[in-house]
Amino acid sequence: MTTHYFVDALCKARNQFDEIQIDRFRVRPIVRIIGEFWSAMVEGDGNFNMFRFLEEEGAEVSIDQAVGTQIMRVLHITKQRLRDRKGIYESKDIPSWWRLDSRLKDNIRHRKRVDILTLAEKLYRREGSRYQKALGGTLHEIVDIYELQHLASPFYNWRCGAGENHIEIGKNIYYHMHDLCHMVLSLKPFGCMPSTQSDGAQTAVVEQYKDMIYLPIETSAEGEILAHSRVQMALDAAREKAKQEFKEALACTGRRLDELKAYVEDHPEL
Repeated sequence: MTTHYFVDALCKARNQFDEIQIDRFRVRPIVRIIGEFWSAMVEGDGNFNMFRFLEEEGAEVSIDQAVGTQIMRVLHITKQRLRDRKGIYESKDIPSWWRLDSRLKDNIRHRKRVDILTLAEKLYRREGSRYQKALGGTLHEIVDIYELQHLASPFYNWRCGAGENHIEIGKNIYYHMHDLCHMVLSLKPFGCMPSTQSDGAQTAVVEQYKDMIYLPIETSAEGEILAHSRVQMALDAAREKAKQEFKEALACTGRRLDELKAYVEDHPEL
């Protein structure tokens, strides 16, 4: 937190990324990857080489901030449970009503624990924002875990179960609501109960948000070919969504596509 070592290293990495020429006029559907922590992060047989397959199909893979969200989720749940259990005494007798000093000490002790967790949340978000800006500011900041809880609350109670069950629902709504993707792909190993529970609630979510493209995939014995086939069908709808979005954005400029391409060629810094 007090050193610029990692920030300087990320700035150097950003400069190297800036040297890579890209075609921003190529229409590619953005696919957000969420789901079980390991399956959503690994690249290989563990998730049927899904990232490579999506890119070969012309999609842009956007891997969810699984590590950052997971840390914020643990801090969030720990703090919420502390608040829920305020005034519950497991290891000692409940102070008498007239022992105001004991009750005050307990309240102060509880307040300190909550404040420490609140400080940890703020410091982690601050550090994440520093690193995000060092990479150029194009990456999305760590999603507010409380906003995800609020979005998911009509469909799933965060107190039920473990894992990222309600977080997955909140992410699905958040990414579509803020136009951060064209499709959300949830990857999970076979038998991941928390993620399976959230998939059940996702049915109601998709029913309410008609433009949402959400696909859950289990890396189970159903096989890689079947999983890729399901993804291809969902990608067709995502491609059409991306093309329509590009068409509307181009119309808003009042320019032709060839004019914009010529302008970018004359201004390579773009």
